[in-house]
Amino acid sequence: MRFQLTEDQRALKAGVRELLDRRFGREALRAAVDAPGRLDRELWRVLGDAGFFALRLPEADGGVGLGLPEAVLVFEEAGRALLPGPLVATHLAAGTVPGAATGETVVAAVDGELVEWLEPADVVRGEATGAVPLRSVDPLTPLHRLPAAPHRKARHPGSTSTSTSISTGAPDPDPLASLLTAAEQLGTAVRVLETAVQHARTREQFGRPIGAFQAVKHLCADLLVRTETARVAVYAAAVTGDPADIAAARLLADEAAVRGARDCLQVHGGMGFTWEADVHLHLKRAWVRARRGGGSTESEELLAARLAA
Repeated sequence: MRFQLTEDQRALKAGVRELLDRRFGREALRAAVDAPGRLDRELWRVLGDAGFFALRLPEADGGVGLGLPEAVLVFEEAGRALLPGPLVATHLAAGTVPGAATGETVVAAVDGELVEWLEPADVVRGEATGAVPLRSVDPLTPLHRLPAAPHRKARHPGSTSTSTSISTGAPDPDPLASLLTAAEQLGTAVRVLETAVQHARTREQFGRPIGAFQAVKHLCADLLVRTETARVAVYAAAVTGDPADIAAARLLADEAAVRGARDCLQVHGGMGFTWEADVHLHLKRAWVRARRGGGSTESEELLAARLAA
């Protein structure tokens, strides 16, 4: 398959990157890290105004009217910027949950017994009975454990609380959710590749850039190969929409993000382990995303079943 972005798709990608650089640059990222667990609702509404959540809704329903390939490009940029919040769940809820398309309502997805981005105030109000906060490895992804239940119905934000966060759950992973998560992972892989190469060019040791050393060259080359392989798979799955293609894309994107962040950290050496460096944030987010529904186990089982059939 030969897949080339159209001019409109390139413009969409560039526009989203510009918006995120302006509204969620490094200063905003570090401010969010210093105040973990608090979602910037104003930024969420800005995303809604920009059509982030309503991208695939028909124009007749107030949406942008674009398709899954365009959504993948947008979520790739969100992953590259480490944009926090339940972006995938809210995007998928647009058109069915009031306020999700405009960013007024934040939809937090339940994955088994875990829910991302259920804010403490919502728990106090009793909207998620029995929810227990967990210590998340990613400071930008709060997690809560919910009592085990065979199925969780959507909670409407209006009846018993002034909260604008709701949770929805499904017994099986959603292929679209898995693909958009893969797009976020691809964005992380792209960002850590850029970061590693930039550091290899500018950091000097023994009188020359560390990128001149063979070991560092190999790390950067491996980063590039994994990222571009994942990109091809994710873009192709966005075109076909086939569950097997999505499963393969998810596996490759998870690997590109997690291993890429680890290799980026290796390129940075001891500096990469410090809190001030952003490398660890990319690695931690990649770890958390990789555990979402549709991850390695589910994707491997789907591909095995397809091959066996």
